[in-house]
Amino acid sequence: MSGLEIQPFSAEHLDGAAELLAERHRRHRDAEPLLAAEPDFRAEIEALSAEGWGVVGLRDGRVVAFLLGIRKAESWGPNIWVEPAGHAADEAEDIRDLYAVAAARWVDEGRTRHYVQAPAPDAPLLDAWARLSFGRQHAMGIREIPDVEWPDGVRLATKRDLDAIIEIAPVLPDLQDQSPVFGQAPRETEEELRKEIGEDLENPDIANFVAELDGRVVGNLVIAPTELSPTHGGLARVPGAALLAFAATKPEVRGLGTGVAMTTAAFAWARERGYETMVTDWRETNLFSSRFWPKRGFRRSFLRLYRSIP
Repeated sequence: MSGLEIQPFSAEHLDGAAELLAERHRRHRDAEPLLAAEPDFRAEIEALSAEGWGVVGLRDGRVVAFLLGIRKAESWGPNIWVEPAGHAADEAEDIRDLYAVAAARWVDEGRTRHYVQAPAPDAPLLDAWARLSFGRQHAMGIREIPDVEWPDGVRLATKRDLDAIIEIAPVLPDLQDQSPVFGQAPRETEEELRKEIGEDLENPDIANFVAELDGRVVGNLVIAPTELSPTHGGLARVPGAALLAFAATKPEVRGLGTGVAMTTAAFAWARERGYETMVTDWRETNLFSSRFWPKRGFRRSFLRLYRSIP
C-alpha cells in the first residue's frame, strides 16, 4: 500500500506494535473466546525482538504493521519462525511488504524455511500470507470439555503397560513420514522412549490412557497441562487448559471407534479434575488427524503456515 515506510524494528516501536497486537487479539477472541483474555502484548513482542530480528511499517510516523522472526532448533532446517505474537497490521496487505524486506535478509543468511503462526479466523491475514506462497501445515485446536461418561475399553495406564505403549509410540511418526505429510521428524530411540514414558507414568499431572481390544493394548492417549507444551506457548497459550498431547491407535483398529473412546475418556478425566478447556494440535497434511480432531469438536485457533524457498 502507498505511503508505507519500512524500518528495522527497535525498542521505540514496542508500544505501537503492542497496540496492533492487542487489537488483533481482540478480534481473535471475538471469534474464539477461550483464548487468554489479557496477555502482556508488549512483553511478548519485546522478548521476540530481543531474540530475533524484524521490521516495522510506519505511516505518518505511526506504527501500522510489524513483523519479527526468530530461529529455532536446526532440526527444523534453516528456519525462521514468526510466532503468534510476531506480526500484526492495521491492513493485512502491509504484511506482504514487510515480509518482502525481512525475507530478503533471512534468505541472504541462508534461512530458507519460513514458518508463520497466524490466527485461524483472521481471513484477511491468512489471505495475505497465502499470496506470499505460504500453505497451511499445522493447526492448534481448542474446545470446551464436555460432560461425558467414561467409556468401556479405556483405562489409565500403569507401569505394566510400558512395553505396549512403546510399541504404539512409532505409529504416529510412521504415518507422518508417509504421503501426503512427508514429516521426516527426528525419532527417539527405544531407550529415550522408555525413559520419557516411564517418567510420564509416574507424574500425577499427566494422564496416560490405553485402549484395549480382546485383552490387547491397541491405543494410547496422553493428557498433560498445557504449560508443559512449547507448541502452545506465548500468545497461543491457554492458561489452565488440559493438553491432549499424543494419541495413536494401531492401524488394524482404525475405524472401530478406539480413538473416539480414548478421547471421550480424556474428556471425562479432565472434567473430573476441574479442567474446563482442552487444546491439541495436528498436521493439516495428515488426512486422519485433520479430519478426526475437528469432528471431536476442536476448533482451529492458530494455523502454522509454511514456505520453503529453493
